[in-house]
Amino acid sequence: MEEWKEYKISEIIEEIAMGPFGSNIKVDNFIDFGIPVLNGSNLQGFKLNEDSFNYVSEEKADSLGKANASRGDVVITHRGTLGQIVYIPLDSKYERYVISQSQFRLRLNQNIIRPDFFVYFFHTRIGQHRILMNASQVGVPALARPTSTFKEITIPVPPMEIQNRVMAILLSLDDKIELNHCINENLAQQAQALFKSWFVDFEPFQDGKFVNSELGMIPERWKAGNLEELVEVKYGKDHKKLASGTIPVYGSGGIMRYVDQYLYNEESVLIPRKGSLNNVMYVNHPFWTVDTMFYTHMKIEGIAKFIYLLISPKDLLSMNSGSAVPSMTVDILNKIAVIIPPTTILQQFESIVKPLFTMAESLQKENYRLAHLRDTLLPKLMSGELKINDLSI
Repeated sequence: MEEWKEYKISEIIEEIAMGPFGSNIKVDNFIDFGIPVLNGSNLQGFKLNEDSFNYVSEEKADSLGKANASRGDVVITHRGTLGQIVYIPLDSKYERYVISQSQFRLRLNQNIIRPDFFVYFFHTRIGQHRILMNASQVGVPALARPTSTFKEITIPVPPMEIQNRVMAILLSLDDKIELNHCINENLAQQAQALFKSWFVDFEPFQDGKFVNSELGMIPERWKAGNLEELVEVKYGKDHKKLASGTIPVYGSGGIMRYVDQYLYNEESVLIPRKGSLNNVMYVNHPFWTVDTMFYTHMKIEGIAKFIYLLISPKDLLSMNSGSAVPSMTVDILNKIAVIIPPTTILQQFESIVKPLFTMAESLQKENYRLAHLRDTLLPKLMSGELKINDLSI
């Protein structure tokens, strides 16, 4: 490739270090606030996810030496969920972080390569293959001799001018995705606040008469009941034999693939049966769900948004019926206690929250399109196959 050079990682790093031994960080070391300790959930995507942390004291972090990561560093999983790799941005919430025993970090020579360019390359199919080719196939997934083998991996590196232009394109797409995500979080908070106002605090109904029930005082003509009075919980089905298409297949982590058939084509709430039990989803388009995902049929028209706002805040994981793998059952869901308002009230609530859900769905669809565009461009830009001057976006 003209102007591109293939480097061994050992040639472009200034430092590489493993996380601490497990015995060096114990639960007893965690405090309410201090130096954040990274875990697998922080290594989702390209850039460090800062949604939640455990913390240790500054003294404890200091004692862990090279297990401290700084802005501009790259963090990689070497045990467990292999293939995770992120960079710590220059505008991160904290100045330093402690990596876990399942991670290692590296500091790049930024005169040769940008940390974000480095990470985006390793999210391509070729990059992932180069990380995983030294993975152990026995027991817990792990990279053999992670720091030494990783240093021998090669990566194509263009001049800094090209890196800057490539990353300007990719980061602009990810910035828009992140902005849409933030807007959707705000829309979700608005919808949940409306639900609480109507069906927890009963603010619009304070002038009316209240009666006692199994769930406390509720407005007259409302009743206490169970979820099964409002919805029918249905099982998902295996999708492996379906042909590719445009219908999304949902698992507990979100969309897994697209197929040519739908399992259900009405408004629904999806509830995980295995795994991430709290990842409840609302959908309003034809879909397929895998066999570890429930979907729901509404027994009253136009209440799916109400059902979603009712179920999504609940800690379904605390109702877990499994042992090794968190599990949910139809019986447990059916018996969830609910307050059931009159149908006219549910219809009024639907008309108020519908614009919020419509906007959120539109932004979510835009994010899928943007992510698809990014993932299509990514390998072509990272290999030099697609020239910057060929793009008009």
